[in-house]
Amino acid sequence: MKTNRQKTLDRLARLEGQVRGVARMVEEDRYCVDILAQTAAVRSALKAVERLILEDHAHHCVETAIESGDPEDQREKFNELIALLQKAQG
Repeated sequence: MKTNRQKTLDRLARLEGQVRGVARMVEEDRYCVDILAQTAAVRSALKAVERLILEDHAHHCVETAIESGDPEDQREKFNELIALLQKAQG
């Protein structure tokens, strides 16, 4: 089974192709609605990448801080997680 790291890299590679495709559509003066449909797909795919990275942060960085027993580290990782969630929703 692929790790989130590999899944993330795979999705980013697909995203790169999608973005190139959108640029090509603009160069070819394609119909605006078609271009916007593709930019929506890119945005959705990028959100999926963000979720994978956020999941890794929670499972690795935050979990490690919890297991460390260090209140300062725990607070820092928790605050990072909250900030990431806020940015992801914004």
